[in-house]
Amino acid sequence: MSATIQGKVWVVGHDVDTDQIYHGQYLPLTDPAEMAKHAMEYVPGMENFAREVNKGDIILAGRNFGCGSSREHAVLCLQHAGVVLVIAESFGRIFYRNAINLGFPLLECSGISRFAKSGQKIEVDLVPGAIQNLDTSQQIQGHPLSGLEHHITQKGGLLAYLKEEMEE
Repeated sequence: MSATIQGKVWVVGHDVDTDQIYHGQYLPLTDPAEMAKHAMEYVPGMENFAREVNKGDIILAGRNFGCGSSREHAVLCLQHAGVVLVIAESFGRIFYRNAINLGFPLLECSGISRFAKSGQKIEVDLVPGAIQNLDTSQQIQGHPLSGLEHHITQKGGLLAYLKEEMEE
């Protein structure tokens, strides 16, 4: 994965929990393509997200994105729906760890939920955490992942990272 990502944004509010991202009724599903069909289904105003999201899209969120239960399905459904990055003012800590462990990059950035409107395009340089709205030319600075977290996401997740470490 490149350290620079461009994509169309979807903006959501505060306190989006894992049950809204991927509802518990779908936990028996194991096929990632089927899981992706239910991404964000219970987030108000995002009912059509799974049908309209495109590979390479980015979610911008308010505070506490991914709060709630420990459900790695919430990360997996976003990944398989085509989302390549979530930038939030803050994350639920379990969601944050699950995302890193599954190789899904995140950034925290104060004010990001007001930085762009749904449908606009942004460019993100993950290493320094620099974010630019390509429609307005505005820039904002996020808090990048630690070196280890970035390395784990670049390798595709914790298991891939550990496998490589053991082979060296």
